[in-house]
Amino acid sequence: MCEKARSFRDVTTNKAAVPRIAGKARAWAAKKRILWEKTVKSERQITNRKSRILILIVSVLLIWIFLAPVLEKWLVVGKSIERADAILVLAGGSAYRERTLLAAELYRAGAAPTILLTNDGEQSGWDQSEQRNPFFFERAKRELTAAGVPGSAIEVLPGIVRSTLDESDVVKSSAGDRGLRRILIVTSPHHTRRALRLFERTVPEIEFGIASRPAAGEWYWWLTPKGWRDVGIEYVKLGYYWLSY
Repeated sequence: MCEKARSFRDVTTNKAAVPRIAGKARAWAAKKRILWEKTVKSERQITNRKSRILILIVSVLLIWIFLAPVLEKWLVVGKSIERADAILVLAGGSAYRERTLLAAELYRAGAAPTILLTNDGEQSGWDQSEQRNPFFFERAKRELTAAGVPGSAIEVLPGIVRSTLDESDVVKSSAGDRGLRRILIVTSPHHTRRALRLFERTVPEIEFGIASRPAAGEWYWWLTPKGWRDVGIEYVKLGYYWLSY
């Protein structure tokens, strides 16, 4: 009887434990399901976030591809002038060659009898034949001579200029003695809008025209660090001059 009672008690006890074990199993399964759902939700959110970022990057890139040429083009202006008294080549460091070659073409075409240069005080690279670093205005003068412009038709304006505003001041102070009333400015394309506006505002007694040679790579400048630098800086300077003059 004792063994039968013990067996009955064990069975009764085991039967009572079954619901508890089942409950724990269900609770564990529920927690596991919740954890899995959170993991899936988190991964989905990360995927959606990455997709949105990728779409944003692609959208900005596409907009920039179409907008970049417009930004550069807006900086470029031209204004013709009949029979100027002089062609003024603005200083531009290493850009001297493209500017002087255009000035020489305009001179040979009869646009003006004189070419004026400004001196920005900057020196170019080493010249082996001279054993020194020539100033950019000296190289510009050589380019003009090599392009067929006589030395008597080339003049370097006095003083050292550090900005386009300095150049307009030099022209203002020099124009009267030289009888200059009509001047054709030559500079780089992205510099034309700012330069023309500044000269017309600061030297209103002189009529100005402006010319530039189309820049190489004007449609893909935004792919190069130099393009970003030149156009970006030009917009900053243009904004400053626009507010100041």
